[in-house]
Amino acid sequence: MLPGPDEKDREPALRLRDAAMRGEVNLKVPSLWLYEVGNALSRRFPEQAGALLDVLVAFEIEEGDTHGLWRQHTTDLVRRYGVTFYDAAYHALALVEKGLFVPADARYARRVVEIGGVQMLHDYR
Repeated sequence: MLPGPDEKDREPALRLRDAAMRGEVNLKVPSLWLYEVGNALSRRFPEQAGALLDVLVAFEIEEGDTHGLWRQHTTDLVRRYGVTFYDAAYHALALVEKGLFVPADARYARRVVEIGGVQMLHDYR
């Protein structure tokens, strides 16, 4: 768990984590996740980044395929909505897998709401 009990959206993130640990939801991420999360943790929590990454890797979260349909959805989201490739990669995976992308980033969610497949983390029940 990330340090800081005052972390924004901490409670819904813990609910999502717990639901995944109970097998109620299946987590899947694009293969770039480790680099993106590693970058964020190393910058924000440099002293704990290695241990935090070890914990996340131990969850053995499934990585989605980066086949043509995923790439097409990702680049379409970037082009149509002006979002980052990184955010679009997660959303595209949710669309391809007929799942749900659960970001904490309200700005992203507002931009892509019309396409579906996205629910804000703070709304996760």
